[in-house]
Amino acid sequence: MPGRVLVVDDDPLFRAVARRVLAAHGLEMVGEAGTASDGYAEALRLEPDGILVDIGLPDEDGIALAHRLAVLAWRPRVLLTSTDADGPGQLRIDGITGFLPKQELPDASLRHFLVTE
Repeated sequence: MPGRVLVVDDDPLFRAVARRVLAAHGLEMVGEAGTASDGYAEALRLEPDGILVDIGLPDEDGIALAHRLAVLAWRPRVLLTSTDADGPGQLRIDGITGFLPKQELPDASLRHFLVTE
C-alpha cells in the first residue's frame, strides 16, 4: 500500500503540484487543506502516514501546527515546507522529519521524509 499523505498549504496550485509529485514517488495524497485548522481536522479524520505542512498558513504558523500534529496518537511524519529556501532554522520538534524548500519538491526523496517503512 502506498504511503498516505495529507498536504496543508494555502496555495491550491502548490497542492496540485504536490499531488503529482507524491504520485510520482509512489505516495497517495489522501487529503488537502488550505488552513491550519482545516489541516488539523483532516489529519484527525484521515490519520495519514505523513503530512506536508507549509510554514506560512493564513490562520496559524505552520511550525505551531507541526507541534500539534507531531504528538498525535499514530505519530505521523511531518515535513515542513516553504518558499523561503533557508527554512525555519533549527528544528527541534519531536516528530518533525525536516524542512524541504518548495522548489526542491520535485527532486526530493519524499518517501524517506513522509513514510516509515
